[in-house]
Amino acid sequence: ELISSLRSKLQALWEERELILSEARECAERGEELEATVRDVCKPNEFERYMMFIGDLEKVVSLLLCLSSRLARVQNAMRRIDGNTDAEEKVSEKRAGSVTCFVRSFPGGLCSPRLVSGILAKYLTDQQLQDYRRFVQVKTSLLMEQKDLEEQIKFFEEQLENLEKSIP
Repeated sequence: ELISSLRSKLQALWEERELILSEARECAERGEELEATVRDVCKPNEFERYMMFIGDLEKVVSLLLCLSSRLARVQNAMRRIDGNTDAEEKVSEKRAGSVTCFVRSFPGGLCSPRLVSGILAKYLTDQQLQDYRRFVQVKTSLLMEQKDLEEQIKFFEEQLENLEKSIP
C-alpha cells in the first residue's frame, strides 16, 4: 500500500513537472520576443547589459536555491549535534564555504536589476516594461518551482527505491 502511494505521488509530481516545463517553454518564448524588442530599441552596450542580467538571473536563482538547500542541511546537522563544539565548528566552516562558493561564482559582479530597468524604461512603453517585469518574475518563479519539484521527485524516488529493497 505504501509503495502504491509513493508511486501515485511520483506520478503526480512527474505530471506537475511536465506542466511547469510547458510553462517554462512559454516563458522562454516571451523572453525571446522581449529580447528582440530590446535588441531593436536599445544601444548595443545596453542590450548586452540586458542579456547579461537575464543570463545572471537564472544562475543567481539556481545558486541561491542550492545555497538555501545546503544551509538547511547544515542547520539540521547542527540541531542533531547538540553541544558537540568540534562538529559545530565543522558545520560553521561548511556554511562559510557555501557562502564563499556563491560569491566566487560571480567574480565580475552581477548586473544590477535596477540598472537594467532604468535602461529599459528609457526605451519601452509602460506596457512593455510591465511585460519585462512579469517575465522576470515568472522566470524566477518557474525556476524555483522546477528546483523544488526535482528535489521532491528525487526524495520520493529514493524512498520508493529503499522501500522496494527492504521488502523480500
